[in-house]
Amino acid sequence: MDIKRSPVRYGSIAIALHWISAIAIIAMLGTGFAAAFGAEAQKPMILRVHVPLGVLVVSLTIARIIWRFIDTRPGDPAGQSRWQAFAAHSVHALLYVAVLVLGASGIGLMVLSGAAGVLFLGAPGPLPDFAEFAPMAVHASVAFALVSLILVHLGAVLYHQLVRRDRILSRMGIGTVPGQ
Repeated sequence: MDIKRSPVRYGSIAIALHWISAIAIIAMLGTGFAAAFGAEAQKPMILRVHVPLGVLVVSLTIARIIWRFIDTRPGDPAGQSRWQAFAAHSVHALLYVAVLVLGASGIGLMVLSGAAGVLFLGAPGPLPDFAEFAPMAVHASVAFALVSLILVHLGAVLYHQLVRRDRILSRMGIGTVPGQ
């Protein structure tokens, strides 16, 4: 597999960044929802995982954006309509935006609430009530939006893979590329 893309497949760097990001985003969402809806006593432990995962996901997303300028994406799948291509590009762009907004609002929460000191520097006291800080409303809303975008993305992948049978997953390193 080449480092850079072919006309029908992403390169190995883009593929690695995609799958590492996907796993980290799922873990980040899981820990975020566990912290939001779980037992209060477990929240500090969960956030000590969630916050570094968030930093990792934002870093990977920035790396992915930079890599897209270095190595553009392959062409749209053969036979894809203009509206489907527009929808796919829009969902991908919104996924990037959602992750970056989550990162910014998460940083805002840590700074404004002082929670970083409690979580990572041994500052005394309980965690603050994050709902009292403006970035929390954005963070929570965008987290649910990100889940929705991921479901749309997965639905499109399944549609391509199972209904159109165009082996779309081969673009991301799973299976053989059609015609090769």
